[in-house]
Amino acid sequence: MTLQQLKYVTVVAQTGTITEAAAKLYISQPSLTNAIHELEKEMNVQIFNRTNKGICLSKEGEDFLGYARQVLEQAAILEDKYKGSDGGKKQFCVSTQHYSFAVNAFIDLIKKYGQEEYDFSIRETQTYEIIEDVARMRSEIGILFLNDFNKVVLYKILKSHHLEFHSLFVATPHVFISRRHPLADKKFITNQELEPYPYLSFEQGEHNSFYFSEEIFSVSERKKNIRVRDRATLFNLLIGLNGYTICSGVIDKKLNGKDIIAVPMAEEENSLKNEMHIGYVTHCKGCLSKLGNTYIESLKKYI
Repeated sequence: MTLQQLKYVTVVAQTGTITEAAAKLYISQPSLTNAIHELEKEMNVQIFNRTNKGICLSKEGEDFLGYARQVLEQAAILEDKYKGSDGGKKQFCVSTQHYSFAVNAFIDLIKKYGQEEYDFSIRETQTYEIIEDVARMRSEIGILFLNDFNKVVLYKILKSHHLEFHSLFVATPHVFISRRHPLADKKFITNQELEPYPYLSFEQGEHNSFYFSEEIFSVSERKKNIRVRDRATLFNLLIGLNGYTICSGVIDKKLNGKDIIAVPMAEEENSLKNEMHIGYVTHCKGCLSKLGNTYIESLKKYI
C-alpha cells in the first residue's frame, strides 16, 4: 500500500468516476484502475462497487476511505514539519449541531490556515449524521450535547461506533426568543408562560427520536410545534411568529443578529438533570491533526 494509492482512492471517491479522476490525477484510466485493483487485492477489501452506471463506494469502502484520509492528513503534517513545504492543500471537516461558537472557531481556523489552497467543511447537521460522519472519518470532529436524559442511549451508540466524547462546558437551559417577544423582559421564563407560543426545533430525519434532539426538554408535550432544518430559518421564525426554542444560552450577536436573545429558564426547570454537557466526539482509532487541535483550542476560547 502506498500514499499514492490512497490518494487515488480519495480522488475517485470525490469525483465519482474513473475518467474524471484520471484526468484530475494526470494518469491514464487503465493505470488508475489497476492501481485501485492492486490496493483492493493487497488489503483484502472491496473499496468500490462496479455497476453499468459507474462506480460507487461500498460500505467497507466508506470505512477504508475514512482511514485513508487520516493517513494522508498525517503525511501532509510530516511534510510540513520536516520538509519545510506547506504539506499540500489543507483539509479539515467538522460536523456539528447548530451552535454559533462552532462557526466562530471554524472562522478562526480558516483565518489561521486558509492560505493559498485549502478544502474545509463545516456541516451543521442532524445528531445521528454527526456520529456517522466521525465514525466514518468524513469529519475529524463532531460537536453535540449530552444530558441525563439522552446520555445512556448516546454513549451506547458512541461506543458501538468507536467514538469518545470530550466535555467542553456545562450549560443550563435558556429560551431563545425575539427581542420583541412579549416575554423578552422577563428575568426567567417558565414552561407555562411559553405555552401559547410556537415551539421550534431542529428536525432529525429518520432518527427523529427524543434522544437525538438538539433541544433540551424534548419530551415535553407542546400544543404548537414547528420543525426546521437550518439555523437561519429557525431564527426567522423566532422573530416572525414569536416562536421559541430551548438550548444552551450561548449566542453570538455578530452571527445571529441582535434581534435574538437568550433568557434563562425558571429554577423549577433548572435542576441538575437538565444540564447540557456540550462537547466534541472523536474516533478512538484516530488522533487529532494540527488543524483539529487548533479548532478545539478556538472552541475553548469562545465558550
